[in-house]
Amino acid sequence: MRETTGDLWDYLGEAVVTVTTNGHVNRKGECPMPRGCARQARERFPDLPLRLGRRIGETGNHVYDLGEGIVNFPVEHHWLENPDLRLIERSARELRELADAKGWREIVVPRPGCGGGGLDWAQVRPLLEKHFDDRFLVISAP
Repeated sequence: MRETTGDLWDYLGEAVVTVTTNGHVNRKGECPMPRGCARQARERFPDLPLRLGRRIGETGNHVYDLGEGIVNFPVEHHWLENPDLRLIERSARELRELADAKGWREIVVPRPGCGGGGLDWAQVRPLLEKHFDDRFLVISAP
């Protein structure tokens, strides 16, 4: 696992970009993406909340290849809850498995749960290190 600072979106088109998400599906069938990189993804790809909501509705709150070089990374079960460290570790494992299956060479991941979620990077980093190899670039804002 490598680390850097910068803008997650600078990597779009060059690497797989990971967006932290929750597992809630609203009455419209959408996964709310109210803040952080999820909100930024929703603004760039307006149909993303519905695409993700359908996947969550079909098979649950897991990591999915959403197309257009975007992958979700569940950190919360509901957008009003705090991030769940067990869910973050499961998502790291699922992301690595998906990267292996797809043959991805570079995956950029924001520090899951550490922005608006309020987790400390010292808590999250060891969970990711168990699963991420040098293909994974964890990025934080400058």
